[in-house]
Amino acid sequence: MSWYYRNLSFFIGKFANNENSWFNLVMKNLVETSKKNTIFKHFQKGLKKNHSKSSNINVLLNRIKLDNKNEKRKKLYFSAAASTGLILFGLIIF
Repeated sequence: MSWYYRNLSFFIGKFANNENSWFNLVMKNLVETSKKNTIFKHFQKGLKKNHSKSSNINVLLNRIKLDNKNEKRKKLYFSAAASTGLILFGLIIF
């Protein structure tokens, strides 16, 4: 088994030392972009902490009113459907 790993590491070393290898260029670019992205993410996290969120209270209140109205409408429809179902069930059985 160790012979296999020695040959594998030899092959990987040969592949990596090839100056015209497209893989080396891709990996170098990948490492550079990942480093830049990591730095950029940390920099953005620092900026986001300084900003405070604000919301318009009227928009929030209107949303609550609409939610309550829709909830009442759904309850009414469900009650009407349940009552109609019970009435039809009673008529069919009796």
